[in-house]
Parts: sequence; structure tokens; C-alpha cells
Amino acid sequence: MPFVDTRKLNVIERLPGWHGRYFHSPSMTFAHYDFVRGSSIHEHFHPQEEVYEVIEGELEMTIDGVTQIARSGLVAIVPANVRHSVKALTDGRAIIIDYPGRHDFD
Repeated sequence: MPFVDTRKLNVIERLPGWHGRYFHSPSMTFAHYDFVRGSSIHEHFHPQEEVYEVIEGELEMTIDGVTQIARSGLVAIVPANVRHSVKALTDGRAIIIDYPGRHDFD
């Protein structure tokens, strides 16, 4: 699987307002999300390191109690087992990568 056409992947609404397309490499999980203003991801943690890259729009990210606005050009890195939450301030798109992979996102 050296090439993946993300436009052909099934869209899953993982949480209200978060519509994602998912695929896996041997060691990572990739999620291409379209998000809706006002939607959120509750505070949680998991054993994977997670990277958020906002392509369009703005996300309010809280990582280990520190809040910052993530937008195009600003990448948010969530260390493994660290509490984090997200609120969509606008409509937009983001790519979220988990390492190691999250095969619960099949």
C-alpha cells in the first residue's frame, strides 16, 4: 500500500461534527477530518503520541492544561498519555496522526 487516495476512503462521523477518513501505515494511523464550528473532542488521553495539523480553520487545543489556538502553520503535538481536548472555533480541516497506530480506528 505505497499510495492511498484519501478521497476514496469511507467517511465516518467519529464524534458529532468530526467527519474523518482513516488509513494506517505499518506503524501510524492517519485521520483526515472535516470539522464543524462548535464541535469538540472531550478531554481524554491514550498511549499514542498524536500530532494535529490544521489545514483550514481554527481549533482551540488544550494539552496538559495549556490552551492555544491551532491554525494553518501551527502544529500541535500531544505526548503519549497526556490529557488533551479540542474545540472547533470555525469550520475546517485537519490531519491527525497517531503513533503507534490506533487500530480501533478501522
